[in-house]
Amino acid sequence: MDTIFALASAQGKAGVAVIRLSGPLAHSAAANLTGSVLPPRGMRVRTLHAGDGSRLDDGLVLTFRAPASFTGEDVAELQIHGSTAAVNVVMQCLSEADGLRLAEPGEFTRRALENGKMDLTQVEGLADLIDAETEAQRKQAQTILAGELGTLAERWRRDLIRAASLLEAVIDFADEEVPTDVTPEVRDLVTGVMQDLQREAEGVQIAERIRTGFEVAIVGLPNAGKSTLLNALAGRKAAITSEYAGTTRDVIEVRMDLAGLPVTLLDTAGLRETEDYVENLGIELARKRAEDADLRVFLTENPSELGVSMLSEDIQVLPKSDLREDTEGGISGKTGQGIDHLINHISRVLGVRSTSHGIATRERHRVALNNANTSLASALAVLESGPDLYDIAAEEMRTAIRALEALVGRIGVEDLLDEIFSSFCLGK
Repeated sequence: MDTIFALASAQGKAGVAVIRLSGPLAHSAAANLTGSVLPPRGMRVRTLHAGDGSRLDDGLVLTFRAPASFTGEDVAELQIHGSTAAVNVVMQCLSEADGLRLAEPGEFTRRALENGKMDLTQVEGLADLIDAETEAQRKQAQTILAGELGTLAERWRRDLIRAASLLEAVIDFADEEVPTDVTPEVRDLVTGVMQDLQREAEGVQIAERIRTGFEVAIVGLPNAGKSTLLNALAGRKAAITSEYAGTTRDVIEVRMDLAGLPVTLLDTAGLRETEDYVENLGIELARKRAEDADLRVFLTENPSELGVSMLSEDIQVLPKSDLREDTEGGISGKTGQGIDHLINHISRVLGVRSTSHGIATRERHRVALNNANTSLASALAVLESGPDLYDIAAEEMRTAIRALEALVGRIGVEDLLDEIFSSFCLGK
């Protein structure tokens, strides 16, 4: 196994920079830089020197002995001053040392997975935590990183192994009198797991929205004030505004944090009939994005004239309240009237939706859960046919177990790993 190293902190000037090493030569490489013996586990303040004895920097050296480390291997961390020059010279010395090489993206975490320190769902949770921009995303990522989905999967797996073993005991002793009927216990175990799987699979769509962001589309007629409203919500000039109809022809996106939830606001082209080819393309795109959005804000007095169906949770507000005598139910991006009410309304609707999410957060998770559930449904159907078909029911349960093992990365996920770890930085 190679010994790898990388800058684990962000690039650029900082108070402290962290350089991480992992592998069989991690401790000796750190010791060579300090010119002193380091404890197998601990921290020491040391001066780092190049091979010719010249002083590099002062730093804090931390050592971790396998398997009690992030990667499960011997690990050393060098915490040095965070200047670009100091980082570069230490990295250069490490690159010249025999047996060391620069880590690939995500290689530290991949070693943690391969050494049993994390399961695949925890790896995904770590990636989500690094990318988290809102409080809801942070909490969701921490739940996955803590291993809660893996814990659930292991509990389901134990129940299914118990159910399958009961059936196999009946098969093994088919020529003898079995003292009890195992069908009721097997049925209870399988139906309990199926209910959990169904609940988690149904919550994936909302959980994935928390991870990637909800989309809220602002729709209305041309010159209804959609772009002005978007700018007011964003607190900056994100969209061009003018008195001319058809100014917005593409979908303009602004990402925001609303009550801890990630939300992307969509400013769409004004919806109307037009002979302008380019504007018509924008209108068709606007309708499509509006229909696919999680929530729509109808900036109009008559939603039916826009050609987009208004659903029960969609929001209607009257445009340009600054030009109206009766301002009730209206909004103005120009004066700010009604903006706070709209933000609270959007946050409330999406907040209620987000309460229905489960622990599973990705389409990959949903597919594995549904595959397991399909196999268990087949197992139950066969189970009712009696002991003669118990071997088929047990095999369906083993298929469900394999789906759960794929969920946490025990089997059948090798083709996913390169894609997953490619999104990590070098130091992770």
